[in-house]
Amino acid sequence: MDYIIRDAKPEDCVEIMRLITELAEYEKLPEQVQLDAEGLREDGFGTTNPFYKCLVAELTSGHKTKEGHTLVAYAMYYFTYSTWLGRSIYVEDIYVMPECRDCR
Repeated sequence: MDYIIRDAKPEDCVEIMRLITELAEYEKLPEQVQLDAEGLREDGFGTTNPFYKCLVAELTSGHKTKEGHTLVAYAMYYFTYSTWLGRSIYVEDIYVMPECRDCR
């Protein structure tokens, strides 16, 4: 399957939440997820200073997963600053749907 990696857009938030929920279920902690798609949208796109950045992997050429999804992965990160090290990037999550982990 072919895919592209791109910056997330506000309209991706519902699908990103689906992926976040999948990760939480894998970790056996689904009750820990208190965020919803609207909060994700607000925090990442509803302000001039977003709290996070996100990349997504999207299937191309009309490909879809067994469930019909085209967004198959995300990486969420944010910038931070260390008084000892200076500028840093903190990667919060990287998640790829199991069926797409060996897609080449």
